[in-house]
Amino acid sequence: MQDSFVDLLKLLLPEIIVEYFELTSYKKEEEILHLYLKEINSIPKEHRQSKLSSKGFFDEITVQDFPIRGQQLYF
Repeated sequence: MQDSFVDLLKLLLPEIIVEYFELTSYKKEEEILHLYLKEINSIPKEHRQSKLSSKGFFDEITVQDFPIRGQQLYF
């Protein structure tokens, strides 16, 4: 079930979002859909051989995307 859900998200969101973020929850209000995403702490394949040091993540932001079926979309 989880794989089909991810496939559905790939149809709605840019693939890079689905690759580097996981959907943690969502909230639907009248004509607004909020998708809550958490950044995945993973090293891209091309940098796995390098010695890396994590500097943490940026603060939370809200992004408005194009509407989906008449629903305003925020993630």
